[in-house]
Amino acid sequence: AQFCITKMATSYFHDMQENFRNNNKSREFPAHSAKVHSVAWSCDGRRLASGSFDKTASVFVLEKDRLVKENNYRGHGDSVDQLCWHPTNPDLFVTASGDKTIRIWDVRTTKCMATVSTKGENINICWSPDGQTIAVGNKDDVVTFIDAKTHRPRAEEQFKFEVNEISWNNDNDMFFLTNGNGCINILSYPDLKLIQSINAHPSNCICIKFDPTGKYFATGSADALVSLWDVEELVCVRCFSRLDWPVRTLSFSHDGKMLASASEDHFIDIAEVETGEKLWEVQCESPTFTVAWHPKRPLLAYACDDKEGKYDSSREAGTVKLFGLPNDS
Repeated sequence: AQFCITKMATSYFHDMQENFRNNNKSREFPAHSAKVHSVAWSCDGRRLASGSFDKTASVFVLEKDRLVKENNYRGHGDSVDQLCWHPTNPDLFVTASGDKTIRIWDVRTTKCMATVSTKGENINICWSPDGQTIAVGNKDDVVTFIDAKTHRPRAEEQFKFEVNEISWNNDNDMFFLTNGNGCINILSYPDLKLIQSINAHPSNCICIKFDPTGKYFATGSADALVSLWDVEELVCVRCFSRLDWPVRTLSFSHDGKMLASASEDHFIDIAEVETGEKLWEVQCESPTFTVAWHPKRPLLAYACDDKEGKYDSSREAGTVKLFGLPNDS
């Protein structure tokens, strides 16, 4: 059986390498007037949203091989640090900002549907897989659970550790937090009782992502390691160690078979999940803040700490990039 798995993985590996040999072009698209913190695709893959230090969110429509800017969303009074889309409604997304609010936006009306005031400066946000709840974490390590329909807080948890990234599991019955002590804390949901605390990394555990198939989740840490975990067993299956700097951002491809990870290293690592092998790398000229695979195609959206001119290094570029485009496009 083991032999079959390796053989299958290898044929996928070769197919994807062949794909990227023909489709390894990156293109950049102007998005913001300052650095881009966060990019995310709508569930149908038609739109990409970006959140920026310039206090706005932008939305692009994906047309064949390019992103066409559809709208810029203004209203926040501080940096938009993270955003995410509704898991099944491709028209709704939510932004978390340092202005102590979250805002829900609708791309059909291009208006802010709701502004929810929170207690602190918000730095991370996620939408539950069932679409009913939005969780938002702030700089004081408080996570607030907000009803997505009534926009009222349902629950609020103050943690005694530095909360980095938060996520539900795909089944919606557990809530995961990565923390500053290198642990993954797992709470039952909705009653938020601690089920387990996994000592995942010797240093700060920064990011967490679940694979779309529900088999694995991955964490990235300050020790530059990416760890792959079995969701059922809660054990580490393998580590990816090609980056040298703290892992800031992770994304699984739509089929769950590739994992992109990035840091201050000047490349994005693309690993084959089943073997840990390096499938490809995307060259960057500066640190990468955020990566997101398209929900249907092998296209990777990302944003780096790029500067405008070769000589004036103080101006931030605020561009969004797309990798995986045809070489001849």
